[in-house]
Amino acid sequence: MMQAVLYNIPVLGWMLREAVEGNATAKLLFIINLLLFWALMIVLFGLPALILPALCAVPVILTMLVILSWPYTRD
Repeated sequence: MMQAVLYNIPVLGWMLREAVEGNATAKLLFIINLLLFWALMIVLFGLPALILPALCAVPVILTMLVILSWPYTRD
């Protein structure tokens, strides 16, 4: 259901559909579009747009570190 909602977004929907269901070229072009969009946001908004992905990645990386070190903490 969430996938259908995302596919109905006017500009982003068809790109998401192509990235999920398309060939390797469509996936590569989708990643390039995301990187170019991020670069545009850095140009428009500056340092906050550069730092925001790193701040969002902190909980993910911390969770991965806890999961990876979990077997070594048991005695």
